[in-house]
Amino acid sequence: MTRPLRVVAVSGGLQSPSKSAGLAQHLLDLIADQVSCLPHLVDLGLIAPQLTGSVWRTQVPASVEQALASAEQADVLVVVSPVFRGSYTGLFKHFFDLIEQEALFDTPVLLASNGGSERHALVIDHQLRPLFSFFQARTLPLGVYATDKDFVGRRLSDESVIARARLAVQRALPLLELTQHSISSNAERPLAV
Repeated sequence: MTRPLRVVAVSGGLQSPSKSAGLAQHLLDLIADQVSCLPHLVDLGLIAPQLTGSVWRTQVPASVEQALASAEQADVLVVVSPVFRGSYTGLFKHFFDLIEQEALFDTPVLLASNGGSERHALVIDHQLRPLFSFFQARTLPLGVYATDKDFVGRRLSDESVIARARLAVQRALPLLELTQHSISSNAERPLAV
């Protein structure tokens, strides 16, 4: 029996709702249209006060622990952060500072970001990709970047960015299918005694 993939998106926006959360939800929806999954959005804007008040993992309240556990147990991770002073937000980094160092080994990660202008588009390759390489995750080859003008309210509206998001998910499907197969194989394997 194949269980659905646990696909978790982490939005690093400082407030909620945010454009980052809108982009994360858009990517979750695209993945859910293609594979059997349980999509879940972790919106850091909603837990920001509890998250920033904790220096160590042992200090986090239950809401933050649940968000951290969701990311650590994901079969597939989607990460989105707005660009703030040339990088991901401090809130986003603080969240991943609390993630168990070995929890994301080989986890496929779709990288995305949004910012005020196209000048920040390289944040995906210069900031996000190295962070998830540290975790030894499998960053997917195609990232998605959107500017403020690509949204109407908090919803992605620019056709070229929507097409890029669709292509990023299409390009990710072979790895997502391998992940699904691996989960199924491990579930069918008898327990060692």
